[in-house]
Parts: sequence; C-alpha cells; structure tokens
Amino acid sequence: MFHSIQVLFHWIRLWWDAWNLRAVILFSLFLQTFLFFSAPLRKRTANSLVTIPIWLAYNLADATAIFGVGLISKSCGNALGAYANPELIAFWAPFLLLHLGGPDTITAFALEDNELWQRQLLQLVVQLATSAYVFILTLPSNNQLWLPTLLMFISALIKSTERTRSLYLASWRRFRDSMIRELDPGPNYHKLRDESHPEIVEPPNPGPNEPMRLLHNYNPFLLKAVYCYFETVKGLVVDLKFSSRERDKSRSFFLKLTPEQAFVSVEIELNFLYDILFTKTPVLCGYSRFNPSRIVSSMSCLIAFVLFHLMDPKHKFLHHKIDVEITYTLLIGTIIHDVIAFFVICTSDWNTVFVTPWLLDGYRILNCNELLHSYKGNLIRAFLPFLYAICYLIGSVIKITFFYVIPIMDRRWSGCISQYNLIFYCLHPRSKKWDKLISNLGLTNILDSKKYVVTKRFDKQLRRFIFRELKIKSAEAVAIEAGMEICSAKGGWVLTRDDGCDNLLPYTLHADYDKILILWHIATELCYITEEGNSENEQEISKVLSDYMLYLLIMEPSMMSAVAGTAQIRFRDTCATAKLVFQDRGVLGKEEEYSRFEHKVDMIQACKSILDDHMVVNPSTVKGDTSKTVFFDACNLAKELKKLDKDKWKILSKVWVELLSYAACRCNANNHATQLSKGGQLISLVWLLMVHLGLGDQFEVSEDHQTDPQSRDENHQQPDQRDDDLV
Repeated sequence: MFHSIQVLFHWIRLWWDAWNLRAVILFSLFLQTFLFFSAPLRKRTANSLVTIPIWLAYNLADATAIFGVGLISKSCGNALGAYANPELIAFWAPFLLLHLGGPDTITAFALEDNELWQRQLLQLVVQLATSAYVFILTLPSNNQLWLPTLLMFISALIKSTERTRSLYLASWRRFRDSMIRELDPGPNYHKLRDESHPEIVEPPNPGPNEPMRLLHNYNPFLLKAVYCYFETVKGLVVDLKFSSRERDKSRSFFLKLTPEQAFVSVEIELNFLYDILFTKTPVLCGYSRFNPSRIVSSMSCLIAFVLFHLMDPKHKFLHHKIDVEITYTLLIGTIIHDVIAFFVICTSDWNTVFVTPWLLDGYRILNCNELLHSYKGNLIRAFLPFLYAICYLIGSVIKITFFYVIPIMDRRWSGCISQYNLIFYCLHPRSKKWDKLISNLGLTNILDSKKYVVTKRFDKQLRRFIFRELKIKSAEAVAIEAGMEICSAKGGWVLTRDDGCDNLLPYTLHADYDKILILWHIATELCYITEEGNSENEQEISKVLSDYMLYLLIMEPSMMSAVAGTAQIRFRDTCATAKLVFQDRGVLGKEEEYSRFEHKVDMIQACKSILDDHMVVNPSTVKGDTSKTVFFDACNLAKELKKLDKDKWKILSKVWVELLSYAACRCNANNHATQLSKGGQLISLVWLLMVHLGLGDQFEVSEDHQTDPQSRDENHQQPDQRDDDLV
C-alpha cells in the first residue's frame, strides 16, 4: 500500500515537472477569458453564485501570472528538461505579463483595491524585470523569436500600465483631485470699478436644448444629456457639493422627465461611475475618447502572430508540437480579446457620448463638408468620428443580438429589491444548537441571506410612485434650506399634510430612525397579513418598501450606519418579544405538525387576534426598562392604522418613501459606490435622483437661495397631473 502511494506521487511529480508551466499558462488564459466575459455581470446581479466565482478568478489571476513568470525563469535555462526550447518559453513570458494587466472589464473587485495601486505598480516593475531577464538570457543563443517576443513585450507593457493607471485614477485622493476645478479668482476687479464698462454677464452653462423633444430610455441623446450632469455628480463620491446654479439646472431638467426617463438617467450615471471605479474605462475612453496606445498594443500582438506563423515552419523541428499549439492558443486568444474589447468600447455608453456630437439636431448625420468644417479642415480628426460610427453601428448590431440571447446583459443594475421580513424570521427560527454553531463559524449572515431573503423585481408601478413622491417634495423644495428640511423628516412631513393622521405623529417624531423603521415595518406587516387577498397597488408598494428597508437595516448595516443606532439590539429584542407572543397564540413551533397552508392560516388568525385585542397595552410597563423591543408599540400603531380603513395604505406607502429618502441622503456616498459592484441598490438610485431634484444636503447655500425663492425660480413646477393616476 505504501509502495503504491509512493509510485503514485512519483508519477504526479513527473507529470508536474513536464506540464507545470503549460498548465499554468493555459489556466492563466482561461482566467482572463472568464473575467473578461463575466466581470460585467457584477453590476447586473447580486447573486452570490455569480459574484463568488468572479472574486475567486480575480484573486487567482494575478497569483497565477506571477507564479508562471517564476516557472519560466526557472525553466528557461534547462535545455535538457521538458522545455527544451528556451526561446519559445521566453516568448510566453510577455503573455503572463499581459495577463497581469487583466481584462478591460475589471481592474478592481472592491473600492479598496484602488488604494493599492502602488503595490500593483511595484508588482508590475518586478515582473517586468523578471520577464526581461528571461528574454535577455536567450539572446546569446541566437533567439529566432526575439522580434515577436519584443512586440509582445510592448503590448504587455501597455496593458499592464493601463491597469495600474486605472487603479491610480480611481483612488480616492486622485479622484478627488481630478474633481477640483481650476483656480477661479472671479471677475476682474479693475474692470468692475470702471462704471463705463458694461455689466459682465456670465454665459449660460452648456447643456442639452429642449431635452424632452429627443429623450427615450436608451436614446443616445439621453446619454449625452445625462453625461453633462454626471461630470458634476461624480464629485459627490469624494464629498464635494453642488453649487446652487448646478442644483437649479439639474432640478429643472429632471422635473421635465417621465419616471422611466428619470430612473434610466440615474442608472446611466451610476453605470458611468462603476466604469470609472472598477474598469479601465478612464484610460481607454473615459477622458480622451481615443487611446492610440491600445491600437499600438493590438497591432503589436497581430504582427507578432504573423511573424511567429512565418517563422514556425522553418523552426518547428526545434519545438514540441504541444508547445507550438499552446503558443498559437495564446496569440489567437489575445487577438480575439482585443477585437471583442474594441467593439465593446465602440458600443459603450462612453463612446455613444462621443459619437452623438456630430449628429445634427438628432435627425440627420452631418454631411462631409459639415463634418470637415466642424474639425477645422483636419482630415484625420474628421475621419476618426466616421470610422468610429461604422464600428459603432457594427458593434450595436452584435450587441443587440447578444442582448437578445442573454437578456441580463441589457441591464445597468440588478433591478432587484431584496426583501427581509421580521414576522417571517420569527416564525421560522433555527434550533438553538444549530444557530449557536453557525454563529461561532461566522456564517450567520450568509445562511440568513439564503433562508430569509427573497428578491422582487423593481417594477414600473413602484418606479412611478417613488418618482411622483420625490417630485412633489422637489416642487416644495425650491430653496435649498427647504429641501434640507424636507429630507430631515422621518415620516412626519407626509403625516402633517394628510388629514386625520394626528394620532400617527407620535410614532415618527422624536425617535431614533431604527426604532421608527422597525416599528412601522411590524405595523405594516400586521396590516398586510390580516388583509391579504385584498391587494391594492399602494398596499403592495408599502409591503415591498417595508421589507426592503428592513433588509438594508439588518443585512446591509454599512448602508445604514449613519442612521442605524442600536438597530441590531432593538431587532433582536423585538424578535424575542414577537416569538413569545406568537408562541402564546399557539402559532410558533407547529411547522412539523401542520402543513404550510394550515400554518399560514394560524398565523393570520394570530395577527388578527393581536389587532382585535381591545386591551390597551402600555409598552413601557410590559417591556421593562432594559429591553428595546418595539413590538407592542407596533401593535398599537397597527390598530391606529386600521382605523383609517383604505386610506392607511396611501399613508403607509408615502411614509415608506419618506423613510427611504431619509436613509438615502444620509448614506455615505462611498457606500453607494461600493454597492455598484454588487448589483446595485434601489436606495442608491433614489439618492442620486434626490440630488438631481434638489433634495438633500449636498448643496452649497448661496445668498440668492436665501431670499424669496418662489420669485427667483422660473422653472418651479408642480408635478404633472398625469402622475396622479399612477396608483
């Protein structure tokens, strides 16, 4: 038995010695291909079955490339080993250096990776030096592949530098510095003193003219219009503020949009932000729109392929056949990546913004004379847009076909709203032993997300309702201070404007946000359970937003850190109280005895009995001084809501939009950016939409916004009447 094991390990060692470098370099190519095609899915889905393989491939890719370069440096001098051709092995080194640059679709997996650009730079220098050392070792032996190897070094160096520069540009300090404007001393003081000098009139800010005439959900003119505002919005990530002029301009534009256009606009902006922070877009086309170094890189690889193909018949007797096939695989794989990447760039939102300026009024393409005139007679500069347009049209056809086959690729974010329900959590507990075990292993959140979290699509009805409510608030928030005051409300602003809601105000005023959220969540669920089957639009909206906000509070604490307070303690105490109440009602612990339908009927009856109980419960006397449970307060709130009959769902839906708005504008912008690589969150879309509508505290208050705002704002609008029929 022991001898058999020794023989087995001996054969494994022989296989490894013969195939280690071949296996590593092919595995590295596979990782690059996998990341190239799968990395864009990160912003389109929050499914862990997708994100975990991407995370694993991202971390393995660099390690594999570094390990491969080490194997090459060890094997290139061994002329009698499995790799008897040092010149061919040296030709593989730049491919691993190229793989170290990574695909265009991912440079960083998380925001923290951008801050490590110095480490990436050092890693690049070390690997470049090692690869160059291997290449130099082969020169005295009359390396016939020196020219293709040198060309591949040029391509690899360009792509590796692109990744390092992308990480650098996306780092917090550099990103902030890029947003700081040039020095502006203001108007000339001496000219202002000259009374004969005419009044200085500042030219209007550039922006799209009559945007509503041209806008459609995925229209290139919408991209162009949105990009004008994105150049300012991206400063929010590094804690910069809007000026009052920028606020008025953005607010005027977004008040004219339909709900679909408004949400598509913020999706586009967040997609731009994702590209800047997590991909090579800033280097490839984010700022210059045209990167000649990428053409040099692609042409170098193509010429290297041609030269190798011409040389191979003359020297094939020197090479192992399998090594030649691996080399062709590396060359062809790299060329295919470059071709696909080129068409992806041409059809990206960034390039669409670049192409649209030479469309005249959105109706016809400029003719040759107009195109040449727009570029002041420069034939080369005039030809580039024409070439880009051809590639754009070809790529668009391929892109539309691809989206038709794989619909998920047509999304700019996951489009899903996660749901977490306290009542469901209490009625389906784990055993204490199992719960303690997974807690010690640190798996509680992971398993909870599988068992208690479900997702729902962000439908058109919810989109329209949220936009209508934000639009109503924006119409009231003409002045910046008014917008700040409205966004500081935690449900009270809505209740003070609806008749008959005075009894509900104590449940929103002078209380911590996490207490209000859990309290209204339970009350909403109690009302929803006891009225199930009488579904209304506002009822479903209240249910979805209620479960979503609790999900953020419990499962995404980083998003709610500014408003969470003692959320976890309050949640656990409330759950403990709810379990005792349901156990007393005979519901808890019957999963094994009753069918799911019977258990649901019992749960409905239990909730009805709680609401029908005429005994007035004083929560402070029941829960004591130490417990933070809000279950009994929630029961009393549910009873008050029941008195409103059908109006309660109208009020509840508005309250939940206000609670969502409060959390959105207080969530750190950096946390919003972090979620972009995890499928995105509805709260991030609401946050950015609120900024554009002039709501929040991201604005600088100027003197003209402190006096008579109604007479100053010429674009002050009331919400369209057509929105009143949305619900």
